[in-house]
Amino acid sequence: MPIALSSLPELTDLPHDEIIDVRSPAEFAEDHVPGAVNLPVLSNAERAEVGTVYVQDSPFKARKMGAALVARNAARHLETHLADKPGAYRPLVYCWRGGQRSGSFAAILQQIGWRAETLQGGYRSYRRLVNAALYDAEFPCPIVLLDGDTGSGKTDILNLLPGLGWQVLDLEGMAHHRGSLLGAYAEDQPAQKGFESALAMALAALNPARPVVVEAESSKIGRINLPPALWSAMRQAPRLVLSVPRAERARYLTRSYGDLLDQPEEMAARLNPLRKLHGHAQVDAWQEMAAAGAFEALAEGLMAVHYDPLYRRGRKGAEGRDLALGNGALAQERMAETAALVSQALAAVVAAR
Repeated sequence: MPIALSSLPELTDLPHDEIIDVRSPAEFAEDHVPGAVNLPVLSNAERAEVGTVYVQDSPFKARKMGAALVARNAARHLETHLADKPGAYRPLVYCWRGGQRSGSFAAILQQIGWRAETLQGGYRSYRRLVNAALYDAEFPCPIVLLDGDTGSGKTDILNLLPGLGWQVLDLEGMAHHRGSLLGAYAEDQPAQKGFESALAMALAALNPARPVVVEAESSKIGRINLPPALWSAMRQAPRLVLSVPRAERARYLTRSYGDLLDQPEEMAARLNPLRKLHGHAQVDAWQEMAAAGAFEALAEGLMAVHYDPLYRRGRKGAEGRDLALGNGALAQERMAETAALVSQALAAVVAAR
């Protein structure tokens, strides 16, 4: 009998040894149930071919072709990923809507003797739960924003706060982007649906009675859009604004953006969109700094001319409390000490609400 999910937290309590997504690699790459492995019973090309035959020729011919392909691909998975699974192995199998692909693969596994089950409604039933959590409900927790100009160490501090008893949401981590013009990771951003899956599961793990700390962001991180309920809650949230000397922030950015500093040509390319805002001469000067390896000077210039004014306009009129951090506060060996100071200040922000 198919397994029905009524809430996202149930995913963490399933008795299955493994969740198997039998959809095509392209479907899996866009989004999937967290923790699932992809054992496709149809490749991207095979899925397209079967669909074309179904529409242009006959459903019967398409099902026959699909069955042969499923059997062939299932054999490959049995000889590889599933080869060493024990007799008591209990997988949960799903496809797009809990139909033929997952049913056929689960039937093969059941004939072997494994306790394979399918997910009722397939991926679509899981996706409905994600949509309900992000788009049909209010944000579940009170939010406190951790704010500050570029290079204030917000992300590193945020990731130390759970050790001090705080709930946090690392939106930049989920979006694989540092939230600025130069902030793209070497690894591509996830699809919007993939980000939403990570966010929905993170929300499901929160205690709604306790505040959650979120780094101040715009409504878009790279090419990822924040759900309206979250963005609305962030706009109304109190904030702690970190005030750090610009030279200290420049040193921090030079350390944090080491992956980009090794690619001066890539950095120069990412600066080009600023020409419309600051002119060719200014951007040419910044690109010359990048080429010469003058990264701290480049960081200070970008903050003074572009980032700091932008951030301060975004905070205009917002409720906030400042925390001044001096030189050396963002050094690696002092981050734990700095996070403790931030924790105390956050507690004061919460208490004042």
